[in-house]
Amino acid sequence: MNFFRGVISGQAAGPQPSGAETIQKLCDRVASSTLLEDRRDAVRALKSLSKKYRMEVGTQAMDHLINILQTDRSDSEILGYALDTLYNVICNDEEEEQDENAQKQADDLGLQFTDTFVQDPEHVTLLLTLLEEFDFHVRWPGVKLLTALLKNQGPQIQGIILVSPMGVSRLMDLLADSREVIRNDGLLLLQQLTKGNAAIQKIVAFENAFERLLDIITEEGSSDGGIVVEDCLLLLLNLLKNNSSNQNFFKEGSYIQRMKPWFEVGDDNSGWSAQKVTNLHLMLQLVRVMVSPVNSPGATASCQKSMFQCGLLQQLCTILMATGVPADILTETINTVSEVIRGSQVNQDYFASVNAPSNPPRPAIVVLLMSMVNERQPFVLRCAVLYCFQCFLYKNQKGQGEIVATLLPSTIDANSISAGQLLCGGLFSADSLSNWCAAVALAHALQDNLTQKEQLLRVQLATSLGKPPVSLLQQCTNILSQGDKIVRRGSKVQTRVGLLMLLCTWISNCPIAVTHFLHNQENVPFLTAQISENLGEDERLVQGLCALLLGICIYYNDNSLENYTKEKLKQLIEKRIGKENFVEKLCFITKHELYSRAAQKPQPVFPSPEQMLFDHEFTKLVKELEGVITKAVHKSSEEEKKEEEVKKTLEQHDNIVTQYKELIREQDAQLQELKEQVACMTSQNEQLQATITQQQSQILQHKDQYNILKLKLAKENQGQSNSQGDGSQVNGLQTEELTQLREEVEELRKQHSLLQTQLGDKDALISSLKSGAAQTAEGPAGGSDDTELLQELEALRSQVQSQSTEIGQLKMERQDLLRRAEVGCSDTLPSSDSSLDAAKMAELESRLGAQTSEMERLKAEVKNLSESRAELEKRLDSTTSTVAILQTEKEKLQTDVQESKKEQDDLLMLLADQDQKITNLKKRLKELGETVEDEDDLDTRDQTDDDDEEDEDED
Repeated sequence: MNFFRGVISGQAAGPQPSGAETIQKLCDRVASSTLLEDRRDAVRALKSLSKKYRMEVGTQAMDHLINILQTDRSDSEILGYALDTLYNVICNDEEEEQDENAQKQADDLGLQFTDTFVQDPEHVTLLLTLLEEFDFHVRWPGVKLLTALLKNQGPQIQGIILVSPMGVSRLMDLLADSREVIRNDGLLLLQQLTKGNAAIQKIVAFENAFERLLDIITEEGSSDGGIVVEDCLLLLLNLLKNNSSNQNFFKEGSYIQRMKPWFEVGDDNSGWSAQKVTNLHLMLQLVRVMVSPVNSPGATASCQKSMFQCGLLQQLCTILMATGVPADILTETINTVSEVIRGSQVNQDYFASVNAPSNPPRPAIVVLLMSMVNERQPFVLRCAVLYCFQCFLYKNQKGQGEIVATLLPSTIDANSISAGQLLCGGLFSADSLSNWCAAVALAHALQDNLTQKEQLLRVQLATSLGKPPVSLLQQCTNILSQGDKIVRRGSKVQTRVGLLMLLCTWISNCPIAVTHFLHNQENVPFLTAQISENLGEDERLVQGLCALLLGICIYYNDNSLENYTKEKLKQLIEKRIGKENFVEKLCFITKHELYSRAAQKPQPVFPSPEQMLFDHEFTKLVKELEGVITKAVHKSSEEEKKEEEVKKTLEQHDNIVTQYKELIREQDAQLQELKEQVACMTSQNEQLQATITQQQSQILQHKDQYNILKLKLAKENQGQSNSQGDGSQVNGLQTEELTQLREEVEELRKQHSLLQTQLGDKDALISSLKSGAAQTAEGPAGGSDDTELLQELEALRSQVQSQSTEIGQLKMERQDLLRRAEVGCSDTLPSSDSSLDAAKMAELESRLGAQTSEMERLKAEVKNLSESRAELEKRLDSTTSTVAILQTEKEKLQTDVQESKKEQDDLLMLLADQDQKITNLKKRLKELGETVEDEDDLDTRDQTDDDDEEDEDED
């Protein structure tokens, strides 16, 4: 113990041992001591020496310290000392007094000890287990140690934590710790953990990280908060950057709406602290991550829509137009607004409506352009304004038209400054950077918009007093070609590159602009002279752009000028430049270092103004045109003629294909209509068949009833001859029979009425067939369908004829019965009741007269039915050629019917199986002694009940 106290207090007891010897003795004491206090004191001594003798402690004591973590889990104090010692050995904290070499050696030492620690992955798992301890002296040094390990060997530690059960969840619990020191260091730990590992980023996000981090930011004061807010924002950036899954989760969780209060700034924006500037800068970067052009277009558009709906874009525009905002925050705000509106028509329209708080109010676009063409503004701010203008015009033909309209003579307002005036002023100013920015901005107003390219040809500029105005296109070429003061300004590479990019964008894919350009006799000689000269390295880029401009004049030439047709321009290139030399100068553009840098992303980011030469959209145009221009220069006139013929043939073929497509669409519509007609006719046919079947069954019932009545009447006539006293009974029976006959006649009349309705339906069906026949052509396949329809109609005719025959027979039998009734009545009347019988006879005669009139009416109805039938036959003759197309549909219907029959058979089989099962179950129930009623018993009971009801009715 005295030895430990001497080491800790620095007092010498006898000769002073060296550091290595002291550390060796302490390690031996840690390994051999049986008392916990001795080991604790030894570890405490190692901790105090770990910074001064880092190498010795790391090499000699690391294994002993790890063993302490494994064996002495019950003592939090010794665990804390051991973790602190390991942290001091592994951590690479930079110290100001160290030079670069010493710092590099310290970093290498920390990396070496980290490799030693993670050789066994169980050591990292052990450390994760220790983080579950709530004791401050264990959890806090454990967090710091794991953070240091992640800094030195991030990917390896991430892999171990990722496969460890609940590893990430344990670390997420640190954010819920009530002790701010542990929570804040937990944020630093999660920052290191989520760097460059998408899998861990997803796990952290789905562990409710967004909710917790946004709550901490709000609690700490948002943008006015301290370093903790900065740590939270850095962690959010790690989770969202280049991670589409987390971005979608952030948007779907409505976390974008919670970002709006961050950007609420007051009227007094002076005196911003450095921490507030840092926080707001990170917040703007977070917004940009959600709408970055490198994200998928769908996700970006969705986030842009959410930002507009929740008012975030409006809040950003407020910062944009506010006064007193620091320059770097204003620059980042412009970049953020740029990407929020890029490609979103709604957001672009809103941005166009924003006005600056000036008197009179000016559009925000005009105010920003004033900063872009002002050479006294910071370079990064001018680049941001150019990016904002490019994003405003990206896929925004409406905005492009508005910008070009400010240059047209009919819309120029002399009392106000417009965007077009500012662009023209920057295009022809003495500042080369303004020339370049204005040229690129004007090129974006023409990007992929043929209408605006043609409109811009109308712009006229007044060069000086007494001289006629010249077109904007002519003035741009004058700056490149003339030898006056303008050329001396335009001789700078940056200015000429900007003008050449503008001209290439302007005349590409616009034959009218090419014609205007070639109409100036000085342009082509200037371009050929520039390309053919042997100039320095800086001028080679200008030569390449001149070659591109001349190539565009060849490729998009409509041969309207005889002196500058495609063939003559190619001959000129071959004679004065040489095709190989021309292609070499053209290919130099894509080999330029600044070209590759500009092609990477849309935002113009340049380290210095001199390197600002290429625009991102222009690099796309060069990539698109380089190959086709090379082919166009090498092609002969015969090949071009062949290509033109092929193009014409392809156009004709496309027209023919289009016509056939329209014809197929029309036929498909007609076929669909015919299918509907077939379905309707099929349903009607099924209804008619069901009606006919029902009528046939009714006729059979009536025949049976009629035969029964005839038998009864015959028996009653025999009874009349036997006894006179039975005359009144016979008379009564005849009266009942007459009543029944009258009811039968009425029923037949109803049946005939129903048949007449059915014939009317058939008539409507024939009309629909006629209309279908008018729309379709006749075909050889219609004979079978006609035969089937005729057979159906013949069946209907035969049914009507048979019914008419039956009606005639019923009439004859009715008259016979009436005659018998009269004879019976005259024979059975007694002389004493003559007056009463006379009244009865009168009543019978009146009834017979009514029946006779009914029979006459039935005859008329039968006659009408016969006429309808004749008319139906005539109509059927005219519809024999109308069902050719219906054959295939009918076959489909027949197959459907067969399938339905098969399904019915299957159902019947299933029902039979079910009945068998029910029968077996009933037998088993009977065997078990249960009373079960069979269906026959139930039917017998129902029949008995029905007989009883009939007896009651008769009584």
